[in-house]
Amino acid sequence: MLKQPIITVKNLVKNYGSFEAVKGISFEVYDGEIFGLLGPNGAGKTTTLEIIETLREKTSGEVTVDGFSIDQDADKIKQRIGVQLQAAGYYPNLNLSELIKLFCGLYGIDKSATEMLDKVALTDKAKAKYKDLSGGQKQRFSIATTLINNPRIIFLDEPTTGLDPQARRNLWDLIREIRDQGTTVVITTHYMDEAEELCDRVAFVDGGHIIGIDTPNSFIDQLVASGFERKKQVKLANLEDVFINLTGKEWREG
Repeated sequence: MLKQPIITVKNLVKNYGSFEAVKGISFEVYDGEIFGLLGPNGAGKTTTLEIIETLREKTSGEVTVDGFSIDQDADKIKQRIGVQLQAAGYYPNLNLSELIKLFCGLYGIDKSATEMLDKVALTDKAKAKYKDLSGGQKQRFSIATTLINNPRIIFLDEPTTGLDPQARRNLWDLIREIRDQGTTVVITTHYMDEAEELCDRVAFVDGGHIIGIDTPNSFIDQLVASGFERKKQVKLANLEDVFINLTGKEWREG
């Protein structure tokens, strides 16, 4: 079955004065996939995402999201996407239930806080303040807020930075569940193991250009076929697997 693009970017350019941050990027994100945008800081990833999210003006090029152009239909696009807020976006004195109700009000959507917290395994924290959560809990809660308006696509910007290994694995499971329920996920990450584990396809961005786009397995197979060998023997498990095995796999406070 032919995969349908839900995001199409053609010749996207973004200039800040004389500085070219994005230099004619083109790519597609397929409906129902986890798509990774990978690259070093300053590569143009965040600028590209903010343009797709209608948060930043482009210099030139075309972007369509779920069939709508960012030029003519920005409001319709906003109704169809979920964007992960940074921590500063939450009122510190409201508990999680109150924050969910606030977001539901902003979207004009009637959903129960319990339903949304259950999606991210935080029902037991309904009365807790956001500032009192652990790192992993904060990230799971921020993902819950992206799901309130039943988005077709959610954007997650480095969602596991600073989390311990168990909290990272829990978040990976959550992101897969969201994808499996029909939501397209666009993710940026600096962790290549995360991209390899999670993403159906990845695009490498460097210097404002896309320098490669494919499945993680295809990229790795091509590299191996070229004669590349890792200096260290690849084992059947790594140290993170040992950590998870020794400390337990159940949901924790991370």
